[in-house]
Amino acid sequence: MADSKAPTHIAYSRQRVGKTSFVWLEIGKGRLDNDGVFHSFLNRMPIGGWSGYVYFAPIGIPPPEEEPQRPDDSGEDQA
Repeated sequence: MADSKAPTHIAYSRQRVGKTSFVWLEIGKGRLDNDGVFHSFLNRMPIGGWSGYVYFAPIGIPPPEEEPQRPDDSGEDQA
């Protein structure tokens, strides 16, 4: 039986919007076939600030949230 050609995943990339912040940009789709081979179909790329990292999330599941920034350990309130 032939594999379905329907996409099973959505491809996301992080696009920088500031020095330490980013947004997830949908850049294409992909599918995992029965042999364990992943096929991706990227139809756009972010402009500027792209590291080459692509995250594939199953359809219906959003990409991970941005990790919260750690508080600065400068010791402002230390006595």
